[in-house]
Amino acid sequence: MTKIYACLIGDWVCLNDDPDCKIGPNQVNPLIWWEESAQLYAPLTRRSPDTLYEFPYLNILYKGTDYRISPYYIQIVTS
Repeated sequence: MTKIYACLIGDWVCLNDDPDCKIGPNQVNPLIWWEESAQLYAPLTRRSPDTLYEFPYLNILYKGTDYRISPYYIQIVTS
C-alpha cells in the first residue's frame, strides 16, 4: 500500500485520509497523481528568478483547504 504524506503548515498529514483530496496541476487523487508521474509545477527557465512564483510547487486541496507547497514537503511511503 502506498501512503502519500505532506507537511501542511507544520503538520505531517496523510493525504490518503481525505477522500476528497486533490493534488498536482490536474488536481487528481493523490494515488493517481503518484501513479501518473507525480507532476508538479517546475519551469525549466524562470522569467523572474527573484520571485517565489517561479519556483517548483504543488497545489493540494486537503480537507477543503487549498495549499501551495514545495515538493520537498511530500513523502511517499510504501509497505
